[in-house]
Amino acid sequence: MTAPLAYITGASSGLGQAMALRYHRAGYRLALVARRGAEVEAWARAQGIAPENCIVLAADVRDIDAITAAGRACIAASGLPDVVIANAGISLGIDTAIFEDLEVMRRTYETNNIGMAATFQPFIAPMRDRGTGRLVGIASVAGIRGLPGHGAYCASKAAVISYLESLRGELRASGVRVVTVLPGYIATPLTAQNRYSMPFLMQPEDFADRAFDTITAGTSYRVIPWQMGVVARLMRGLPNGLFDRLLVGRARKHRAGE
Repeated sequence: MTAPLAYITGASSGLGQAMALRYHRAGYRLALVARRGAEVEAWARAQGIAPENCIVLAADVRDIDAITAAGRACIAASGLPDVVIANAGISLGIDTAIFEDLEVMRRTYETNNIGMAATFQPFIAPMRDRGTGRLVGIASVAGIRGLPGHGAYCASKAAVISYLESLRGELRASGVRVVTVLPGYIATPLTAQNRYSMPFLMQPEDFADRAFDTITAGTSYRVIPWQMGVVARLMRGLPNGLFDRLLVGRARKHRAGE
């Protein structure tokens, strides 16, 4: 148990698996959390990750009792992590005029926002007592401005950015670093159904390399890739009228079941 430990949620696919593999290659032990624990165990075996270097915890981040229990189980079994990456998230389009989509919005907030806070909760006090650690939240450039049909996801990621900023201020003097990572478009199951162009699309492995460097450096806020950071800043500065006109005719995010 001398190797550092990375705790990663949403480890059953996409960015979670890419980040897990990057940390494994850097010599970290892993604590991987997902609803589909058996699938993660099979994936870890296929990657040649030794069982003594990886524990898998089955939990849904929407279930506060389950996800906080997973954090405590990690500490009991493997020790206090050096890095906690709250990566689990969902992305679905909504139409507020449709009653059923209100439930999609609730599920999005429960996963992307409450789930992130519940992921961090078991680790904050012991990390603060130790005086070191990284709490990493995966936000999105979609949190910078709202996009038509994408209100639940954009709003949830905007809340992630503000939440992490608040948490960073709370832990500033503790030695615990809070890192906000904002992916652009990454080729994962989350983006596979998008019906619009995705500039600067990255492969998950490339994203994981850059995110690893960002987290290791303790950088407080970074958009990956940097080109999307430039686009995001330009979008944020556009007057509302011009921004709205630029989005005329843009395809909407697919809704649940589409």
